[in-house]
Amino acid sequence: MQKKKIPMRQCVGCREMKPKRELLRVVRSPEGEIALDFRGRTPGRGAYVCPDAACLARAKKSHALERAFGISVPDEVYDQLSRQLEEHADE
Repeated sequence: MQKKKIPMRQCVGCREMKPKRELLRVVRSPEGEIALDFRGRTPGRGAYVCPDAACLARAKKSHALERAFGISVPDEVYDQLSRQLEEHADE
């Protein structure tokens, strides 16, 4: 019997390869909006980050999301992402 292949993605914060299901997808929509995609199905360019505030902070410091999306990401977006991360952790 064939084992099912587990898709792996790299966290833009800690740069570790992890199973896709363990990571949160940050997506830039075709309109240019940036948001967390908890289901992994929102259309647009995606980058992955661990569900950990430290990884998001590391991604901000290294400008990893800017490189992944090819646009500048304002601080308000990072604040919004960290709030969404906290709300998601509470659920």
